[in-house]
Amino acid sequence: MAKELPAAEDSCVVRMKGISKAFPGVRALDGVDFELRAGEVHALVGENGAGKSTLSKILTGVYTKDAGEIQVRGQSVEIQTPLDAQRLGIRIIHQEFNLINNMTIMENMFLETLGNRPWGLVPYGWMRRRAQEVLQWLGLDVSPDTLVRELSVAEQQMVEIAAALSKDADVIIMDEPTAALTDAEVERLFELIRRLRDQGTAIVYISHKLEEVMAIADRATVLRDGRLVGTKPIAELTRDEIVQMMVGRPLRTMYVRTRKPDQELVLEVENLTVPGKVKGVSLTAHKGEVVGLTGLMGAGQHDVLRALFGALSATGGTIRLRGREVVIRSPWDAIRNGIGLLTENRKEEGLVLPLSVMFNISLSSMDKITRLGVIAHGRERGQAEHYVQQLRIRTPDVEQQVEYLSGGNQQKVVLAKWLATEPEIILMSEPTRGIDVGAKAEVYRLIDELAAQGKVIILVSSELPEIINLSDRIYVMYEGRVAAELDATQTSQEEIGMYGTGGYTR
Repeated sequence: MAKELPAAEDSCVVRMKGISKAFPGVRALDGVDFELRAGEVHALVGENGAGKSTLSKILTGVYTKDAGEIQVRGQSVEIQTPLDAQRLGIRIIHQEFNLINNMTIMENMFLETLGNRPWGLVPYGWMRRRAQEVLQWLGLDVSPDTLVRELSVAEQQMVEIAAALSKDADVIIMDEPTAALTDAEVERLFELIRRLRDQGTAIVYISHKLEEVMAIADRATVLRDGRLVGTKPIAELTRDEIVQMMVGRPLRTMYVRTRKPDQELVLEVENLTVPGKVKGVSLTAHKGEVVGLTGLMGAGQHDVLRALFGALSATGGTIRLRGREVVIRSPWDAIRNGIGLLTENRKEEGLVLPLSVMFNISLSSMDKITRLGVIAHGRERGQAEHYVQQLRIRTPDVEQQVEYLSGGNQQKVVLAKWLATEPEIILMSEPTRGIDVGAKAEVYRLIDELAAQGKVIILVSSELPEIINLSDRIYVMYEGRVAAELDATQTSQEEIGMYGTGGYTR
């Protein structure tokens, strides 16, 4: 797996000059320059819609450029298909894995080989040996014959990297590689990235998590509104300077807290149980309170929200709303009882991407915009326009297809969908996953405003600064149980981490 480091004068592996790309009504890139050197981790950062994905897709042959030049190892090239990029040693690891669950690790690593063999003869022996070599180098102790569906999320991430390395990639683009990883898994990934860098691989690291960018990158290029803002060594930048370059202004306050929770008890959960997932969880929430729920991946916090929303079947426990016991067997039961859920996967579970902003906002509140079973389109449009204005959703029109909005604006559409049902309790699962720092600040503001209006927010987040700064109280989960109930103003990331790993007992 070792690579020979290039000579200093050949250290620039990729040079993109004056790259421009336009889509109908949108100029995605406007004369952008980008340079990538061998043996470096180069962070590509910017808000949603800044042009990061478009630039990486041009480099990997998904899109063709409208203007500009691409050089690879000093030679001008035309990259018109993903196969062109792969032949040049350029690979991308997508945020959403491109693995086939019912195939083995080995088969996923060598899909091109399976599809391009004369007479259908597949060199399984060679594939197995090569796969084992790469997996051992990565420190992944699994058989190449293991089915992908049997792997954890972190292991699947490693298989994506293994697939890139199996082709001796000189350039690896990592798009939000830690979105679904725990802190321990992130550190393991960082160790791997450093090994790749030290052996001469050039890595483009795309992430909204600026703490990670500061920890792993050698240089950072910032894009804003399709234009290059600047490229600097990471040692010459602070987190606040990167944010200002991204959003065009200083972001003085990330977290806001204007409310004070009421003493009125709204939600009581006792001994909630979901077989194999949730083991006798009890919690309470008061009017205007933000209650944090956190723990390691798989500790059960997401399952608690789904059980409260009726998306998971609970076999035991009691739920009371304002002292009245309720039975929630389905999402419809939850909606009728004033409960809404923002799922962690907005694209698959929260939105109908090909349809309009207006339709998506109306999805859960059809009873409010219909007359005798017929949709009153004027009322539907008025409702959508109200929430677009209230939540500051950036869209040309409420008829815009929601798939063309940025991640932050898509998340606001999901929130608008639930606000239209007039809920008293909003369950939020990873509400800022995959959105940029400016959009995060807006979501934080909205959470504070909703709590100030008296709504109850149950917040699940894997980002501990987010949990601590937004919550009033925090429940830490460990192996399906509540390990601790903490005052958010008195706790620390270290204390939460200890309870979340079983280091303390109640």
